[in-house]
Amino acid sequence: MPEVTYLEALRQGLREEMRRDESVFLLGEDVGLYGGAFKVTEGFLAEFGASRVIDTPIAEAAIVGAAAGAAHMGMRPVVEMQFIDFIACAYNLLTNYVATARYRAGLACPMVVRGPYGGYVRGGPFHSQCPEAAFVHTPGLKIVAPATARDAKGLIKAAVRDPDPVLYFEHKFLYRRIKEDLPEGEEVLTPIGVARVAREGTDLSIVTWSALVWKSLDAARQLEQEDGLSVEVLDLRTLLPMDDAAIQATVRKTNRVMVVHEDTRTGGLAGEITARVNESSFEWLDAPVRRVTAADVPLPYAPSLEDAVLPQTEDIVRMARELAAY
Repeated sequence: MPEVTYLEALRQGLREEMRRDESVFLLGEDVGLYGGAFKVTEGFLAEFGASRVIDTPIAEAAIVGAAAGAAHMGMRPVVEMQFIDFIACAYNLLTNYVATARYRAGLACPMVVRGPYGGYVRGGPFHSQCPEAAFVHTPGLKIVAPATARDAKGLIKAAVRDPDPVLYFEHKFLYRRIKEDLPEGEEVLTPIGVARVAREGTDLSIVTWSALVWKSLDAARQLEQEDGLSVEVLDLRTLLPMDDAAIQATVRKTNRVMVVHEDTRTGGLAGEITARVNESSFEWLDAPVRRVTAADVPLPYAPSLEDAVLPQTEDIVRMARELAAY
């Protein structure tokens, strides 16, 4: 069974969906001849042709607008944002038009907007953002953020087939660092809206997603070895709709929970998740819900400063120890 990277798994999923359904096509900056900024779509132009792999101008609003029109006409466009930070340029289209099209006018809008997001790669403030909180409160959108190679493939295939618009956040730090046995041609579909337990535990729970799943798993192993703590790690996988049942189940199992995410603290999803836990499972808690997040500053270029701003394994370990001792 071949071992493939997160990036290769994503490429597999896109290629399989384009072979399966001729209505699927790609558009974005440098997705064709260059094969994408991180080479996710390398070789696609030669296989599928210029009518299905379309290089666009640097105009994110125009790209999303064109994709929405194509989706209304029965196509299934997949938009690449060269860096997800620049999805902000299409915020109006996505929130005011794409997300509301079905509700307002009965217009189907089966489209995917995907792109590399997140830090830990020394990309600085314009190439390292985590914008999920800016979109998660918008009804009509779905948002996914895979952490594993299998889910990178399974969620892109599910997103392409979904009847609604999906934002697909792929973490650039994971592209070539995460590998998994995943044979090409195997049908892998990860259901949107369903979390997974990445590690079983009984003493406390960590709710997280994307690259922070791996730092949480490292922290859990350290806590088991050094403190004898059994830590459960819940990988949400989908941020909208969120798997409330899975969150409730892990809280009621361990009675202590912390939320770990890479986005900034103020207005981040940890606040929303904490509110949901307090509303649905307060009587099950033996301690207040804790948060480990990035600091409320633009992400610096300098490696030492980026490390200080972003959540690290030691930050998770420290907070887990405080939570366990409460």
